[in-house]
This record gives sequence, C-alpha cells and structure tokens, in this order.
Amino acid sequence: MWRDALSRPDAAALTTPGAARAVDFAGERLLVWPAGVVTWPRARTLFVADLHLEKASWYASRGRPLPPYDSAETLARLGHCLAAHRPRRVVCLGDSFHDADAGSRLGDAERALLDRLVADHDWHWVLGNHDPALPAGLGGRAAQTLDLAPLVCRHAAEPGAVAELSGHYHPKVRLRAAGGTRAHRCALLTPERHLILPAFGAFTGGLDVTDRAFAPLLSDRSMALALGRARVVAVDLPA
Repeated sequence: MWRDALSRPDAAALTTPGAARAVDFAGERLLVWPAGVVTWPRARTLFVADLHLEKASWYASRGRPLPPYDSAETLARLGHCLAAHRPRRVVCLGDSFHDADAGSRLGDAERALLDRLVADHDWHWVLGNHDPALPAGLGGRAAQTLDLAPLVCRHAAEPGAVAELSGHYHPKVRLRAAGGTRAHRCALLTPERHLILPAFGAFTGGLDVTDRAFAPLLSDRSMALALGRARVVAVDLPA
C-alpha cells in the first residue's frame, strides 16, 4: 500500500545497527528504526503506533471500495519487525484497530497471525480514539495509560507530559529531493518530554510537523526523525 510518498525500508535496515537513530530519552537509550518502530534495548521492548487494522474495509462499508489488503500487509511487516528485534514486550500505542467493529472484519488468516504474535510476547494495548475498546477474545493487556518507569505510554500526547511515548498524529516531514520535496514519515522528538511515533499501518495518511496541532508539544530543541529507506535522519524544525 504505502500510499504516501515514502520508500519501503530495506529488510536489512530492520536490524543493521547503523540504520537506527539512537535517542537519549529520560536517561534511557531508545532506537528509532526505518521501519517505523522504536525499541528500548535495556527493557527488551518494542513500541509501535497506529496500525489502523481494517481501515480499508471501513471505507468499503461506506461505499468507497478499496483493496482489502492493508491489514495483511501491516501485520506481515509487524511480524517481520518482531522476528528481527525479538522483543520480550510489545506496546501498541493506540488506534491499533480503525473502528469498534474492525475485529469482526479481520480475515481468518490475519486474525490467526495477530493472535500468534500477541501470544508470543508480553503484549500491551494502549487504547486510542479509534479503538477505545478492543475486539473480544484478543490477548494481551489494555490500558488508557501504561507506566513503564521512567517512560509513560499513551495514545495522544499531553502538553505537560514528561518522558512520554505516543502516536495519534501520524507525523510527516517534507525534505528536499531532486525535483522538489518529498514527504517522509517521521518520529517527532521533544527531548525529555515527547516522542511521537509515526503511523505504522499500511493505509495511513499523515500530518505535517509544521501543522499548528503540534505547537503545544514542541520546543526549540524539537526535531523530526525522518524514516528513509535504510536510515533515520534527524531534521531540525524551523523556529
């Protein structure tokens, strides 16, 4: 799918040490990967945001038919990331499902893969605005906020938070390229306060980091961590 102007990361970039961008966040070393996940090596934890499973079928149910393959691609890529990084704990930062009925539309093969991934890890679902309740029978544990001291996890960033990981905004940044500019998914970092993850789902749009919605979450030290094909590039934001 990858419907925005982004390049699919090389498979090797999931694990090659030079591909990730190390971030010192609240005294912890986190790694931002081109695939759009963040790992916390000391705690053997992988963070991912905004899977939006079954978004295409939601549109189809409203008269806008789209190819029904977004969930299969999203889960396959997530499975690849988990196999590469081998975390003990997985934290999904909300909007894992696009709507309250998404679980009932998930295909048998996709549900089986999801159940297997959840069963193989200490799995935590942070609830989002699209999925305030999870499908019946889903494994793992769910919460509005997850405290993993010194880090705190929630779906949407709160302006006064400290050491917070979140999703929700689907941040993107435009970089100069031959022939013009190109949009890249990115993580958005305000040191010691916020790390907003990119949307991981195969059928997700994005919000440019210059949008005023981000203003309460930024400081003069904020930066975008743009996801490239084989590396993550730090981009200072305009004052």
